[in-house]
Amino acid sequence: MPQRNDTAIWSGLFRISAESGQTLQAQIRQAIVAAILDRQIAASMPLPSCRILAEKLGVARGTVVLAFQQLVDQGFLVARERRGHFVNPEVLATPARPQKAPEQANEIDWKKLRQIAASDMPPPNKHDNWIKSSYPFVYGQFDPALFPTAEWRECNRMALAVLEIRNWASDMVDRDDPLLIEQIQARLLPRRGIFANPDEIIVTLGAQNALYMLATLLMTKGSKVAMEDPGYPDARSIFRLAGADIQPIPVDQSGIVTSAIPSDSGFVFVTPSHQCPTMVPLSQERRQDLLARANRNNHIIIEDGYDSQLLDEAPQQALKSIDRSGRVVYVGSMSKTLAPGLRLGYIVASAGLIAELRALRRFMLRHPPANNQRAVALFLSLGHHEALVRRLSTAFDERRKRLVNAISAFLPDWRATDSAGGTSLWLEGPRGTDSRDLAAAAASRSVIIEPGDRFFDRTDKPSRFMRLGISSISLQHIEPGIRELATAAGRRPAAA
Repeated sequence: MPQRNDTAIWSGLFRISAESGQTLQAQIRQAIVAAILDRQIAASMPLPSCRILAEKLGVARGTVVLAFQQLVDQGFLVARERRGHFVNPEVLATPARPQKAPEQANEIDWKKLRQIAASDMPPPNKHDNWIKSSYPFVYGQFDPALFPTAEWRECNRMALAVLEIRNWASDMVDRDDPLLIEQIQARLLPRRGIFANPDEIIVTLGAQNALYMLATLLMTKGSKVAMEDPGYPDARSIFRLAGADIQPIPVDQSGIVTSAIPSDSGFVFVTPSHQCPTMVPLSQERRQDLLARANRNNHIIIEDGYDSQLLDEAPQQALKSIDRSGRVVYVGSMSKTLAPGLRLGYIVASAGLIAELRALRRFMLRHPPANNQRAVALFLSLGHHEALVRRLSTAFDERRKRLVNAISAFLPDWRATDSAGGTSLWLEGPRGTDSRDLAAAAASRSVIIEPGDRFFDRTDKPSRFMRLGISSISLQHIEPGIRELATAAGRRPAAA
């Protein structure tokens, strides 16, 4: 019989890492479950004792004991008195996980079969290891130091109470958590001047999911969508996937140039609070003109509340708040305040459109996970979100000012667009600058920046623009990060 302390047998099964996001106990359980399901452990083979495995892995014996006990409770292992832990024979009686089949000679060409060319759209701006860089000027990520860990845990614990589970565990079909709808209605929308009824709100898996549902429901081949240029690249791709023709509209210091919007546009997509990516707010005159043109030319306006969750010194109301015709569809998200990984957003529109979106969403995903909805609803109802917004607004205001000063000192030939309340800066470099080359040079110095070419409708030419985010970089790292960026750009930073 194989011995439980035969290290040659177990050496390849248990590989744990302190850098993993999982606890040591969870990593041990995952390794054992994977080995069982892959038939790497026979029913007659005892597992190493808790003491031996703990010594081998360099962990506390109690960690292994708890891992084994949970696997016993789940039915993967059985404990036999004075013999140790063995694989439950009932688990081995089930079919094994299928092995990957060898490649076939006539492999299917999925690109020829596809009806939507999603993989041909511009790729996302991914920085998988941004959190390990010294100077992450990335946009849309979070700062672990500012994340309300204790408050979020509290709300998740509350959502897991017996009575709460009864509220969210059943299939809600096409409905949303009524408490979350109530909190969006009472806590989030009034900040933007929007007052809506419950039947005018639907919860989404973030702003992109909201835009995809709107495009799927309302757009078809040949639909004309006027969009800011530069503008939100993923929105542009989503509309193109629906078959729409994009009409790029220039942006200046007052936002989208409304006089350039063609009268035959069916839709106008705008980010009026903080224009993506320049961060300039849409002026009051342009807002009124945009609404007047929409009424006159039968446009549907899709308003993305981009970067509007924080406290502005002089906040502007959403377009939706002054819309009297029902032509404005408002898309909101909690990604920039709570966490981008949560993927929770919402749409506010006329009740008739929301009813159609609910019918569509039921076939796509029925509804966003109800346990997450309830946890966020509790987070809002307990005032945690209000406190978080105040904390983030103060921190980001400090960071933005520090960044503006650092750019002025170390990159004086770069022009920054500064807008209160935002979480990024848009920069224009001197002629001849290629921000893609600069991004590569900066990355070698552990500085992450975002080249600006992806925001333009045509990305085939080098761009001298770039975006610097402030949501993920600490205050004390901003100035040294810009000094490193200046060095990457070929400038000699001034002496401290």
